[in-house]
Amino acid sequence: MQTNASPTPIAAPQPKPWIMGIAPYVPGRATADDGRPVTKLSSNENPLGTSPAAREAFAAAGHELERYPDAGATALREAIAAAHGIEADRIVHGTGSDEVLHLAAGAFAGLGDEVIYVRYGFSVYDIATRRVGAVPVVAPDRDYATDVDAILACVTDRTRVVFVANPNNPTGTYAGRSEIARLHAGLPGHVLLVVDQAYAEYVEPGEEDGGLELARTQANVLVTRTFSKIHGLAAERIGWGYGSPAVIDAMHRIRAPFNVTIAGQQAAIAALADTGFVAASREHNARGRAAFVAEIEALGNAGLRAVPSEANFVLVTFPAGQAEPAYKALMAAGYAVRWLPGQGLPNALRITIGREEDMAAVVDVLRAQVEAG
Repeated sequence: MQTNASPTPIAAPQPKPWIMGIAPYVPGRATADDGRPVTKLSSNENPLGTSPAAREAFAAAGHELERYPDAGATALREAIAAAHGIEADRIVHGTGSDEVLHLAAGAFAGLGDEVIYVRYGFSVYDIATRRVGAVPVVAPDRDYATDVDAILACVTDRTRVVFVANPNNPTGTYAGRSEIARLHAGLPGHVLLVVDQAYAEYVEPGEEDGGLELARTQANVLVTRTFSKIHGLAAERIGWGYGSPAVIDAMHRIRAPFNVTIAGQQAAIAALADTGFVAASREHNARGRAAFVAEIEALGNAGLRAVPSEANFVLVTFPAGQAEPAYKALMAAGYAVRWLPGQGLPNALRITIGREEDMAAVVDVLRAQVEAG
């Protein structure tokens, strides 16, 4: 006998509410809206490419595709330790520094805890925080830069982690050694200070923020680094962190096994040894950044401003309503830059320092936009 009863609804798995509060990460564009390839100045990649030695090491590892990599990345951690004068057993490796940031949040924060980061901070901090059910607390900036006093004013007994990018992404601003030391000194011992140094190699030698020294001597400091930027190994996603034995042990417990490939490990080891490539990349960036900033400053009467940067990109601010047309004009001319209204920066573009001819072309487009009114 047939009935007209409606079928009983079948229950479906429901994600945790804090997961649905995450805004997915949006990478930099590599194509125009119509699919045209463009020159990519949106992801802070190294315009000089990758060390030839790293490329050779990567290619040489191709005969081992059937094998799992060393899960402990022993040789890589030893190479990192030797290059930076730190202890290999206090290093954790990750799929880019993004994984290391997620490990920090996952090991030291949870449901109802608070994680602090600076306004205009790296978008992964918010994702890593919400992923574990923690509450993001956004400290006010000081002219796009890290404000130590604002961060300390946000600390409560529920604070577990503080993320600080130095140089900061996406603003390029930099907190010096004394400010990072002051921030650490003002934090309770149970709060983990994560100093994200993804762009540290672009800072002039002698101007380091002291993060590695703090991580060596203090139980509640973690420094993170990446091979994606100055080393030009973005495709392989290799990052690392350095901290106290207890911090690193906790992170290893939740780290994905075999997370860095054999070829990636070999390429990273070779990249560390090629100090000449790193120096050339830093010098190229410093020259290109200075020249680009000078051109933007020349457009200051039209309201454009280059936020002071120590990274391989510059955040250019525009009068209200002018950043989006500039973004579209650059895209039409074949250049992808980063427009970040989703990060509270609707009136700014983050522009990677690329090849000399590309930066000249970007300036030409921006100048034409200004002249067109």
